[in-house]
Amino acid sequence: MTIFATYPSLASKVVLITGGASGIGEAHVEHFCAAGARVGFIDRNIQAAESLVARIVAAGGNAPHFLHADLRDIEATQGAIAGFAAAHGDVDVLINNAAHDERHDIETVSVAYWDERIALNLRHLFFCAQAVTPGMIRKGGGSIVNVGSFSWRVGLGGMPIYVAAKAGIEGLTRGLARDLGAHDISVNTLVPGWVMTQRQIDLWVTPEVEEELAQRQCLKSRVTPADIARMALWLAAADSRMCTAQSFVVDGGWS
Repeated sequence: MTIFATYPSLASKVVLITGGASGIGEAHVEHFCAAGARVGFIDRNIQAAESLVARIVAAGGNAPHFLHADLRDIEATQGAIAGFAAAHGDVDVLINNAAHDERHDIETVSVAYWDERIALNLRHLFFCAQAVTPGMIRKGGGSIVNVGSFSWRVGLGGMPIYVAAKAGIEGLTRGLARDLGAHDISVNTLVPGWVMTQRQIDLWVTPEVEEELAQRQCLKSRVTPADIARMALWLAAADSRMCTAQSFVVDGGWS
């Protein structure tokens, strides 16, 4: 049985996670709750969010706080963050996780679709960071983890807007890290590989994909949401205090 690290510095920290009801975000919520943090998560899927909260409470974990908002609506999102901070304290850790890798063909993309995909995969990361930064400054520091993707690094096709947005996240990270470092706020990118969420398994994992994974990854096990969450724990904890403006890749050695 593998025993993973625990991080005492995360106990009672106020942690906000976007897109926390399912997939990688769900693992973030579970792991930060298990670490003793006070967790809030934003999602638009009420059923999945409520199911997650009930499951964590039934297992005896810290109850996370579900914030219902559509991250494409910046005003509503920042209002939800302000309400969470007023009730539970200024945010110490922001995990900018939410994204959607919908496939799309170049010839079918309209201006409206481009704007909507950028809003869903890039824009909200900045405005969530903007919303939590004053509180982090008041507290004397904090950690922002932007979840990127290895997709642009390895040149995946079939979703050019998503790939562009994920490449932009690493630039956003470096810019924010420079501007916020004077306040002892670290900003890093967590770069997952092909993570075997239930959605990925249901939609795209075929025997051919399994073979490609075996050929391209140095480590042959599947990358799971828990693997990503454990890296996020470390980046949020005091153990990584002098790490900022960096990209931490968890892809089994694919890229």
